[in-house]
Amino acid sequence: MSGAAAGAGTPWRSHVTQTLPNIVFVMTDDHASHAMSAYGSRINTTPHLDRLADEGMRFDNCFCTNALCTPSRATILTGMHSHRTGVTTLATHFDSRLPTFAGMLQESGYQTALFGKWHLGHGGVHDPRGFDEWEVLPDQGDYHDPEMISPAGRHVREGYATDIITDLALDWLGRRDEERPFCLLVHHKAPHRPWEPDEKHAHMYDDVDIPEPDTLRDDYAGRSEAAAAAAMRVADDLNPRDLKEPVPDGLSADEELAWKYQRYIKDYLRCVASVDDNVGRLLDYLDDAGLTEDTLVVYTSDQGFFLGDHGWYDKRFMYEESLRMPLLIRYPRQIAAGSVNDDIVLNLDFAQTFCDLAGVPDLPTMQGRSMVPLLRGERPDDWRTSMYYRYWMHDDSIHHARAHYGVRTDRYKLICYYGEGKGAPGSSDRRFDPEWELFDLEHDPMELRSVYDEPDYAAVRKDLEVELDRLQREAGDLP
Repeated sequence: MSGAAAGAGTPWRSHVTQTLPNIVFVMTDDHASHAMSAYGSRINTTPHLDRLADEGMRFDNCFCTNALCTPSRATILTGMHSHRTGVTTLATHFDSRLPTFAGMLQESGYQTALFGKWHLGHGGVHDPRGFDEWEVLPDQGDYHDPEMISPAGRHVREGYATDIITDLALDWLGRRDEERPFCLLVHHKAPHRPWEPDEKHAHMYDDVDIPEPDTLRDDYAGRSEAAAAAAMRVADDLNPRDLKEPVPDGLSADEELAWKYQRYIKDYLRCVASVDDNVGRLLDYLDDAGLTEDTLVVYTSDQGFFLGDHGWYDKRFMYEESLRMPLLIRYPRQIAAGSVNDDIVLNLDFAQTFCDLAGVPDLPTMQGRSMVPLLRGERPDDWRTSMYYRYWMHDDSIHHARAHYGVRTDRYKLICYYGEGKGAPGSSDRRFDPEWELFDLEHDPMELRSVYDEPDYAAVRKDLEVELDRLQREAGDLP
């Protein structure tokens, strides 16, 4: 069932007590970790998010298994790879009859709610399930005076989306049953394109120039043709709605790139600033209500984002800026303040982690691992040392990013652009010759030169090919 009545008939199980943690799961869309001062950002400060890092654990190697909004969200809910959820691209919708951590917690007695971005389809089996209450944006949603969808239908809420989503979450917290644990999902649209700030932050950064990334003027030499073919360039592919004013006359090509970067990045960071303020509102509520000690607070994004890195905006590629997710977790009862973890964790792990903390057995369908031992500072001897990635939406009509899969270890990354859509919805029918890239992240952290064909890396390449095959078989994805 979905909607306000979803939990009405749920039997209260005696093993569920308030000693179980409450869960507040905040997720943004396209917030790159390098736009967060807790991760050492050179371009902005995020004091409220930094508070989570200071009082909890910062994960430095959290990655997504498919850097695209809809597939990542399906993976987070279910703990399954994209080929298992059936949500491989933006053109595929989620079947919400699949088991999700939210539904499992609801069945065990948790109060559950979702406010904000869903982006997994609407109507019938695509609407949210497993939530006592939900109110979400349709598709991408609007920043200002957004239309919202709830079990009661569609309606418009006046105001700014980031504030509205937080208002709904705080209102629900104020009406909850104080005798039962809760799981609250606060999922923001921001800072997704077209990066429209609120009035409060509209003139932030007006008098400063944001530092440019070192690779803003990347020429894509030394890599695959796929990198050069992608239409995600700040210089060429931002549209008038993104820029919000005409490009000044008389600029050279390089000056125009610099101008566009400033327009893009300042609006992006203004949207992030609103998110940061609203996270602060949530944290203040938990403090005032005496809930801080008993509440797990998670902050993440559905994937990373290119902030002018490699000359790009957007995501999709397995390159670091897109692959890497911010992940901050605070739970004073188990997590030492100021902790930092550098193990490889995935969006695939979130569902099992929430289930573990809530005392709910996970399902055989789930393909990740609970991060609870890591939260306690205990690294299992068999924790993963590599991860599998697959981007399915081949050569789409807007971004032209080519489908690929790959493996990342602590030092190396092997990527195969396999040259066709293989029937993935939203993919083009064009075929290209397969290409490979291999990066030594220790010597080339910005991924500017593939060493795939270099003799000195022949043994590394062979080992990674074997590991890629192993991971594909483990995931059950045999392309």
